[in-house]
Amino acid sequence: MMVIRHQIPDRIPVALHNFLPTIHYAGYPLGEALRDGEMLAEAQLKFWKDFEQDVIMLENGVIAEAEACGSKAVYTDDQPPRIVEHLLAQDLSLIDRLEVPDPYTTFPLCEVLKATRILVREIGDRVYIMGRADQGPVALAAALRGWEQIILDMMSNEQPELLHKLLDYCVKVQTRYMAALREQGAHGTSLGEAGVDIIGPRLYRKFAHPYDCKLIPAVGSLDFPVALHICGDSTPILPEMVSTGAQILELDYKTDPAIAKQALRGKCTFLGPVNPELIWSARSPSVVQEAARQAIEILAPGGEFILGAGCALGIDTPTDNIHALVEAARKFGEYHPDGSLKSQV
Repeated sequence: MMVIRHQIPDRIPVALHNFLPTIHYAGYPLGEALRDGEMLAEAQLKFWKDFEQDVIMLENGVIAEAEACGSKAVYTDDQPPRIVEHLLAQDLSLIDRLEVPDPYTTFPLCEVLKATRILVREIGDRVYIMGRADQGPVALAAALRGWEQIILDMMSNEQPELLHKLLDYCVKVQTRYMAALREQGAHGTSLGEAGVDIIGPRLYRKFAHPYDCKLIPAVGSLDFPVALHICGDSTPILPEMVSTGAQILELDYKTDPAIAKQALRGKCTFLGPVNPELIWSARSPSVVQEAARQAIEILAPGGEFILGAGCALGIDTPTDNIHALVEAARKFGEYHPDGSLKSQV
């Protein structure tokens, strides 16, 4: 919280996009655990007790809100859940029939809320719990409509009134779910939005950005920070991302770190950017530690930096490599009061 409030902590904090490895680490069946709040919480607890990261990023995948709204999801034991039937695929006018789901009673949101309550009760005084509402307005719209179809909708703009009704609906769904996560004691939340690698800068600026700007200020504050996560090279849209008012930007290794550091300075906190594929594939933990060291060298001076993976870690990411990421913050990330680093990275 000191970092998010633009203060200098004792050292860089560490966050892990680790909802998949936690379940693997606990030995639970993936498809079952992602649908059970108690198992979700227990897996996070077991992982945190051994790795002691500073941020728990709690979610059950990036389809929770879409499934709650009525799209059909499938869960398996070897990959994250995915949407297989898009509720609005055939007819965008069905948006007029949709109601905002009650997260306390609608699966799977109610299970994530249950996991949040458990974690807050057990360790909420010792670790930052980010209850992730991990679909931004356009990302959620795509999960309801289908990615190809929502891109066609935005490009052709043939049904503008219905398209904007859909995006307004998605903002309402997210606002309600984020509020419920806060009510359960989560310290902050996040949204994962469609980025330039998927929809390009023009469509991001025209459609995603205005609705991110509606959602984030309605929920976020320094007391309940909102993280905006966009995969891929977000360098071209950094000014727009900053202008959403998000307290944290989750950025991956494809984004230029030096440009991002300058763009975010004094405005929001950078979370990332270590390549999750590198963490998964590195044959030696020293490779991960070196990647983390390089990120720290550019992004840590002056604060406003949380070290982490730039996106979700794979289910069987080697534990030694994850330990190396966490330890890098302790080895290279201690601060002097003026925000300079004690270690020469």
